[in-house]
Amino acid sequence: MKSSFSLSCGLLAAVCILNGVVAVEYYTQKPSWLPSCRIYEPGFTNCSTHSIQKLLDQVVIGIPEVVEAIGPFDPMHVRNIYFKQDNNEVATISANLTDVMVKGFTKTIIMESRVSKKDFGWQTKVYLPKMRLDATYQMAGRILLIPLSGSGHLYIEIEDLDILLLTTTRLYEKGGFTFNNVTAVRVKLNMSRVHTELDNLFNGRSPEVARSTNQFFNDNWRDFYEALKPLILETVANIFYEIMSKVFHLIPANFIIEDIPTPQQLYGKNQ
Repeated sequence: MKSSFSLSCGLLAAVCILNGVVAVEYYTQKPSWLPSCRIYEPGFTNCSTHSIQKLLDQVVIGIPEVVEAIGPFDPMHVRNIYFKQDNNEVATISANLTDVMVKGFTKTIIMESRVSKKDFGWQTKVYLPKMRLDATYQMAGRILLIPLSGSGHLYIEIEDLDILLLTTTRLYEKGGFTFNNVTAVRVKLNMSRVHTELDNLFNGRSPEVARSTNQFFNDNWRDFYEALKPLILETVANIFYEIMSKVFHLIPANFIIEDIPTPQQLYGKNQ
C-alpha cells in the first residue's frame, strides 16, 4: 500500500489503515519532500525557513496522520471559544463562539524560522494575506461604549496578517529518534485591516441600528480589534499548537535538524 508520499515503517512505528491510506505513529525514514538542516553550520536560518515552508506545504496538500487527528487544514474547524473581558476601557464583554471555522492558512508564507541552540525553542515569522473566522456567537456586554447583546452568525476577516510565533518545546526520545514536544505557543500579531460582521445584533429588534453598529466597528477597526484581541490571539495560537503538536510527534526532529542533540545531551542524564 502507498500513501501520498514515500515512507517506511519500522517495527517501532505502529501502523493502521485509514481509508486505504497507510497511517503511522511516527516516521522512521525522512520524507523526500522535507529538506533537513544543520543548526551548527552557517546558513541554518535560511535552510530552516525553506524546510518549514516545505513542511507546511505538505500539510496543505494533506498528511494523512495530521488530517486524521485535526481534520482538514483549510478550512479548519477549531474548538469552541468562550471569551470574557472585564474592566477594560475598550470593552467589557462575554461571548461564546461555537461552530468555529477558520480559513486562509493554505496561503501561509514562512518568512523566517529560527531555532534556539540553548533550548531548541522556535521563533517563526509567518505571513497570511487574509484570515477569516466564521462562528455562531452569543454575546453580551459593551464594546466602545456601545451596549451589545445578541446571537447569530459572526465573521471576522483580517488582512495582511503578520504573525510572530513563539514555540516552547521539550525534547524527548522515541524509537531511537529525538522528537519535539510542543509545550506552549504564543503569538504576536500585526495586520493592515480587520473587517467584521455580526448578524442579529440586539436580537433583531433594530436592524438599522445593527447595520450602523457594524459600520461603526469597521470604521474604528483598530479599537474593535483591541476589544477582540485576546479571542483572536487564542484562536491563532491554538491553530498553530494543534498543527505543530501533531506534526512534531509524527516527524522526528532529526529529520528537520540533522545535528539536534539527544535529550540526554541537552538536559543531562538526570533530566
